[in-house]
This record gives sequence, structure tokens and C-alpha cells, in this order.
Amino acid sequence: MKNKGKISVWPALFIGPHMLLFVLFFLILAMIGIYVSMTEWNLYSQPVFVGLDNFRTLLWDTDSIYHTQFINGFKNTMLFALLSVPLCIVIPLGLAAALSAKPRLARFFQSILYLPTLFAISAVMIIWGFLLSLSFGPIKELFGFDVHLTGTQPWAWLAIVAVTIWWTAGGNLIIYTAALSNVSRELLEAAELDGANNVTKFFKISLPSIKNQLLFTTVMTTIAQFNIYGQPLMLTGGGPNNSTRVLMMYIQENAFGSSTSVAGMSSAMAVLLGLAIMIVSIFQFVSMKKLEK
Repeated sequence: MKNKGKISVWPALFIGPHMLLFVLFFLILAMIGIYVSMTEWNLYSQPVFVGLDNFRTLLWDTDSIYHTQFINGFKNTMLFALLSVPLCIVIPLGLAAALSAKPRLARFFQSILYLPTLFAISAVMIIWGFLLSLSFGPIKELFGFDVHLTGTQPWAWLAIVAVTIWWTAGGNLIIYTAALSNVSRELLEAAELDGANNVTKFFKISLPSIKNQLLFTTVMTTIAQFNIYGQPLMLTGGGPNNSTRVLMMYIQENAFGSSTSVAGMSSAMAVLLGLAIMIVSIFQFVSMKKLEK
């Protein structure tokens, strides 16, 4: 009874640092970004408030170069997400299912497949830039390709997607392997006694049991892929003909990459990208919850 009215400080001690970092490095910066998106600012002069003019330009002013950049960058970002997100979910999930059937080999292959995620994006792109090189690339020589793998379409997009899967899929693999290892053995054994094969057990028992992990990885993978920047920048330079120039590249270039900075317009692009990510994430969350019912 003595402790009934007391409030424990331990939850606050654990949550406090996270909330402080969230406020300092996300909430405040997001509010600053939204304010800058409603200004005309070149980083060197005082920002001039222009309201929603930057957003009108990006969305509806077809004569503006920034509208053209935004539409092209958003289209390329969406294309990359549509290509890469399903593969970054399905491939690790399939590998995790295969490894869960061979637990003795699982740890070894998990380590090998997770290793690329430890590399910096610059190191990854240097490695793959060499492998896919037009002049002396081993992949070109090995398979006899007579095309520029990072300079022609659809090869440029296929190269970016393949490198992204190689670099990032290991994280999802670890999550799925851990989740599958916690699926009820009793349910699996009961299904086997009823004559269910491995495929049936996976889709009827294992997959529904890891739905929370699937939702988490789907949302996080989508957020990561919408923010793609390093892969097309270092692998294709946005080419050929701006066909792989994603929105984050335009945001960076307009804010810092030219002598005539348009930080306000760049921030407006970033805000619209953030809204798109939020809408897609909410749609994924709602869709997954409906599938549970």
C-alpha cells in the first residue's frame, strides 16, 4: 500500500534521452525545415516569407524548372521504391525461411549476408562501380555484356536496385530469421501431423505469426528507399538523361550544390517527400491491419 501513490522514475530515465534526441534532432529540425520551405532563401541573405508559393511552383507551375525537377525526381524515386521495396522484403524472407530449415548453417550464412550492411555507402559504390565498369568491369567481361551497365536503361535501374538489395537485405534477414525461430513449435508439429507440407506451414502458420515484424520492416524499408541518394549519385550520376536522378539529389543540389542556392525551394521538395513517405507508411499500416482481420 505504501507504494500505491508513488510514480517510478525508471521509465522516465529510459525514455528521457530518446525523447530529448527526438525533440532536438527531429521535431525542432522538422519545424525549421517547414518554415524554410515557406521562404525565399539562398543561405546567404535573410529569408523572405512567401507562404505556399514554393509548393504551388513545385506542384502546378509547368513553366518552372523546379516543377520539372520535382516531377522527374519524384517519379524516379517512386519507380525505385516500387522496384526495390518488394524485393528487399521477399528475398530476405525467402532466405530466412530456407535458413530456418537448416539451423546449423543459419548463423554462418546470416553473418555472410549481413556483412554488406556494415559497409559505408561510399565503399559499397566504389566496389560495385569497379565491378560494373564499362572499361574493365569483371561482370561485363564474365557475362559478355556489350552494353554500359550503369549508362543505359533499363540496366542502370537494375544495377541500382541489385546493389541496394545486396547492401541492405541483411538487416531484414536477421529480423525475419529471429522471428521465424520464435514461431510455435507445437503449431508446426500439429500441422505436420495433419499432413501439411513445408510450403503450407510457412504460409498458414509461420507468415501470420511474424506479421508485426513484416509490418515493421516494410515501413522502415519504404522510408529508407524513398530517401535513396548515394546509390544513383555514385553509380550512375543520375544518368542516363536524368532517368535515375531521384528527388533527394535535386534537394541536395538546389540547397548546396550550386552557386545560386534555393534553400527554400529545396526545403519545399523535402517537405513534400516527407508527406509522401507519411502517406505511404500510413497506407501500409492500415492495409496490414485489415489483412489481420
